[in-house]
Amino acid sequence: MGSLSRRAYATLAIVFAVVIFVALNIAADAWLTTARLDLTQNGLYTLNAGTIDTLNKIDEPLTLKFFYSKQVAAQYAAVQGYAKRVRDLLGEYAARSHGKIVIKDVDPEPFTQAEDEASSAGLSGAPTDTGDTVYFGLVGTNEIDGKEVIPYFTPEREKFLEYDLTSLIFRLSHPKKPVIGIVSSLPLDTGAGGMAAMMQGNAQPYVIYSELAQTFTTQMLGPAFDKIPANVDVLMIVHPPALSDAQQLAIDQFVLKGGRALVFVDPVSELAQASAGGGMQQGAGPIESDLPKLFRAWGVGYTPKKVVGDKALAQRVQSSDPANPIALYPVWLHLTADNFSPKDVVSSSLQVLNLASAGALHPLKGATTTFTPLVTSSNQAGLLDSEQVRMNGQPQSLMNAIMPTGEKFVIAARISGPAHTAFNGPMPGGPVAVKSGNINVIVMADADIFDDRFWVHTEDVMGKKVAAPFADNAAFVLDAVENLTGSADLISLRTRATNDRPFTVVQDMQKQAGQEYVAQAQMLKARLTEAQQHLHELEQGSGGAAGQTGITPAQQTEIDKFKHELIETRTALRDVQHNLRKQVDSLGAFLAFVNIALVPLIVAIFAIVLASLRRRRRARGRAL
Repeated sequence: MGSLSRRAYATLAIVFAVVIFVALNIAADAWLTTARLDLTQNGLYTLNAGTIDTLNKIDEPLTLKFFYSKQVAAQYAAVQGYAKRVRDLLGEYAARSHGKIVIKDVDPEPFTQAEDEASSAGLSGAPTDTGDTVYFGLVGTNEIDGKEVIPYFTPEREKFLEYDLTSLIFRLSHPKKPVIGIVSSLPLDTGAGGMAAMMQGNAQPYVIYSELAQTFTTQMLGPAFDKIPANVDVLMIVHPPALSDAQQLAIDQFVLKGGRALVFVDPVSELAQASAGGGMQQGAGPIESDLPKLFRAWGVGYTPKKVVGDKALAQRVQSSDPANPIALYPVWLHLTADNFSPKDVVSSSLQVLNLASAGALHPLKGATTTFTPLVTSSNQAGLLDSEQVRMNGQPQSLMNAIMPTGEKFVIAARISGPAHTAFNGPMPGGPVAVKSGNINVIVMADADIFDDRFWVHTEDVMGKKVAAPFADNAAFVLDAVENLTGSADLISLRTRATNDRPFTVVQDMQKQAGQEYVAQAQMLKARLTEAQQHLHELEQGSGGAAGQTGITPAQQTEIDKFKHELIETRTALRDVQHNLRKQVDSLGAFLAFVNIALVPLIVAIFAIVLASLRRRRRARGRAL
């Protein structure tokens, strides 16, 4: 057999190159479909460890039907892009599940059986301009008739996509939900309307309660309870009313016998105050709450008459003071990662908490339990009298009353280890059965964490309430409950999407200028008071000496002097605000220049330099 010609070699090489190219494309399509480079700071586009653990623990096959109206939604680019992301992520879930998750794609075209199936499954359709309906949801089922539904993948929850999918899978793979027993004086399950609204079908539970009820079985314990039901896995106490000794004994025994508890007390509950103003039929409940007998037994110190005021964590609020319309309110706290313990699984993933009128906890001397702080204030905090907070809501007055000690006050803590009963003798219902035991309790000195206005925006989308969190209040509560039930798979997922990434430079500018503004406003008020007092003295003096009621030259001079000072001070205040806006605008202009002009300019310079180098190389080559 003779040797092949060069042309034959070339032909074979081209054929082999085409074969290799096609093979590589097929392999890439099979293996690299879901591959991606995630450059976000917190890995928002990489499967979380909690998701992987959830997928690895699936015991029975799950079927996920992805309903998406391809043809109808073709004209909506944003929906198409989001749908592709959902489908790619579902494919990755299936690949990671070792065959336990089966994905079925359903295109519910108009007037088809698939559209009827989508509607009957509980999916919400979005109407279009053409009169057709876009279905974009998910129905998950297990082998024992369990069903979970995402009615519609709304854009408001796109950043929570992985949590929503993993949560759905978790619920399907854990059909028996843990039972959460709840003791509370707040209308968590009915909302502000109370029982009257529930009886009329208009109840609007607080969002955190709704999320608890979705993940767990919630059981409200009535005001007359005298024991904790045997089926309760975790006892959640939220701003309790005054409890009888028999009720406290029931809680005491539940905890000592190994039951887990999550407790929220509050020195000034704004939810309770709002409920009292609304005249709720089920009783407004107390403004403050405490469990002194149980806390002493657990080694927890707490003063219900004191509120944490924090100069560094104060939230910006609208003020009624015209001289300072935006003020820092030091008893409404905006806590970030520096305020959360990285050592406990419940607090380590938190990014933001918004709390109101919180109290302080501390370990009691001689306690046998271990007191582990989870949430703390900054070192610019002090304790204010709760009555002062209730009666005097002026932000600047409260800010001035804070005397920072450099101490970080503990707002939430885990209490664990050996504890003794709070009761030493016989009680109603019989003698104490257990004298001691190892306990696991989480306590927070704030119940307003449940207040929707502090952490979530809710919108009505196609008849469904959609919650978009901007803080981790729900995450803390649900993570604590989940941890106390023994499961931690969803903890890190709940806080991924609420990462607080503010423009810190701009905030610092605003804060500094705001402090200047407040200082100058106070100076203006002091000048005003002083001038008015001086004018009053002049008027009294002139009236006593000569019986005159008109303005004397001395008074006129004083008034002119005050007006001049007033104009100067107002000008200074405007200059502060102008300089703030000028600094922020300058920063914005610089960032715009970097993003719009500087990067293309650098690329252009690089291209020019590269082209120049190439020309020089060619010139040297020709010279040789």
